Amino acid sequence: MKAALLFGATGFIGSHLLSDLLNSPYYSRVIAVARKPLAVNHPKLTVLIGDLASLPALKPQLVADEVFIALGTTRKHTPDEAEYYKIDHDYPVLAAEIAKANGARSVFLVTAVGANAASSVFYVRTKGEVERDILALDFEHTHIFRPSMILGERDEDRPRERLIIAIWGVLNPLLVGPANRYRGLTGNEIAHAIAKATRHQTEKVRIYHWKEMSALLRT
Repeated sequence: MKAALLFGATGFIGSHLLSDLLNSPYYSRVIAVARKPLAVNHPKLTVLIGDLASLPALKPQLVADEVFIALGTTRKHTPDEAEYYKIDHDYPVLAAEIAKANGARSVFLVTAVGANAASSVFYVRTKGEVERDILALDFEHTHIFRPSMILGERDEDRPRERLIIAIWGVLNPLLVGPANRYRGLTGNEIAHAIAKATRHQTEKVRIYHWKEMSALLRT
């Protein structure tokens, strides 16, 4: 059995992914790096308290076969672009670098639809740059998940976001053909797709949009 290393376990996708990894028969140990203790107890789970600044000190403990990165923030929580970039780019890249140096063979990264390092749009460019820099680490297998709208109920009260999600739910069936990559999935569905992708590691690099994630959910 394998060991998994998860960054972003308190997030909307990461919390579901943590559950999937803990319940998977393929993993004997799951290491989650978080800024504060998790409200989860499981015999497989090891929680390490850390962030971007303290990550190098944790390096000896960040040993796993596969690393899962579901880190990210929002402009509402992090309006400063420099701080936003540290969370959405610098932290994932450093996490992947350390995991690779410690022997991890596969990386599973959550970015966003349209990620493009050459874009003039800050959000899209940041997601593209984190993809570019993690691909440059040359893992044996790199899996990149590019969700569009992430549906589902959050614990946090976000009235504007709830409205957008409701509208997206109506639009979803209308997004067909090449536009289907903009269809939304719930955080739970995205997590399930990532967990199922761990069983299909034949390609060196694979990118998943709505169509590919939906196909995994049917397996």
